Amino acid sequence: MKFNVNEKGYYGDFGGAFIPEMLYPNVEELRLNYLQIMQEPSFQKEFHDLLRDYVGRPTPLFKANRLSEKYQTNIYLKREDLCHTGAHKVNNTIGQILMAKRLGKNKIVAETGAGQHGVATATVCALMGLECIVYMGAIDIERQAPNVARMRMLGATVVAAQSGSKTLKDATNEAMRHWINNPVDTHYIIGSVVGPHPYPDMVARFQSVISEEIKWQLKEKEGKENPDYVIACVGGGSNAAGAFYHFLDAPETKLIAAEAAGQGVASGHSAATTFLGKEGVLHGSRSLLMQTEDGQVVEPYSISAGLDYPGIGPMHAHLFKTGRAQFFAIEDDEALTSALELSQLEGIIPALESSHALAVLPHLKAKKDEIVVINLSGRGDKDLGTYMKRLNLI
Repeated sequence: MKFNVNEKGYYGDFGGAFIPEMLYPNVEELRLNYLQIMQEPSFQKEFHDLLRDYVGRPTPLFKANRLSEKYQTNIYLKREDLCHTGAHKVNNTIGQILMAKRLGKNKIVAETGAGQHGVATATVCALMGLECIVYMGAIDIERQAPNVARMRMLGATVVAAQSGSKTLKDATNEAMRHWINNPVDTHYIIGSVVGPHPYPDMVARFQSVISEEIKWQLKEKEGKENPDYVIACVGGGSNAAGAFYHFLDAPETKLIAAEAAGQGVASGHSAATTFLGKEGVLHGSRSLLMQTEDGQVVEPYSISAGLDYPGIGPMHAHLFKTGRAQFFAIEDDEALTSALELSQLEGIIPALESSHALAVLPHLKAKKDEIVVINLSGRGDKDLGTYMKRLNLI
């Protein structure tokens, strides 16, 4: 399986664990134990019982007939928006909270951009009775106020990151700083396939339930397991990693990633990492990231709080470099148009993140007999303020 992580924590040229000495014991403890713990029958039972009874899995694979008719192909939506908390993020937080308990950790720290990972982390901490601190960029706190309210309602402490662009990158910096200062009793629940090994692999494995379900659901509906295309949005890339995972070694399935081009790839207000990035180290792993000539991180921009990250996970960097996945740069206006289209054709209001994946459809030119699966990673409630303003719905 050439697209999965190797024993040293690398996907080809990308990955590894670039961490301060104080974090080494924590990360090493996790690396030495995560696979063994995940494979324990008692862990698997508890994990899958919670996914079924608490999260509401399996999520439906929905044939979007009107959307299919418009684009003259067969479009299925993987309805991660129907998960408890409203996005795919909870698949990973359920897994990681069970991991933290088995490692004897009683405090949880997390970062969040759009707030969905923060809500999912606060949710599982409430479920398990663990203390929860969530770092969130000050700008994201303003534009994702409903999710901030949900986190506080669930008992989490939400801390504003005031440095840099005051968005996801800065929230991640603050969360890592907190973990460095509290290494013994705290587990850091990273929300995406980023960070030092083993986080990218561990998060991808927890999210792989998405593609696992797609395979048997598609077999039921179409008589074959592998679609022609799987499309997902990519910021750090956890929903895409989950949607791609069981198709990585199925070359007949084209993997399509939608990045946030913001106001345009060349505008200076973008988060299209594969178009603008160079190899470098950020948040504990080697990957592609947007940076200046002297290696300073370039501030990303996207209308979507979950996609304005200046890098991508090492798995996605490898998929890009090897050509296994094709990346599209989707601008704000394209995402907004696609969100309105799905809402009015299918009665489903998508998250702004998911709208970037939907916006690939006009570029795809799929054939009439082909099957396209789009991972609808989250619901649009949190983005209604932006939709109302930008689409003149007020």
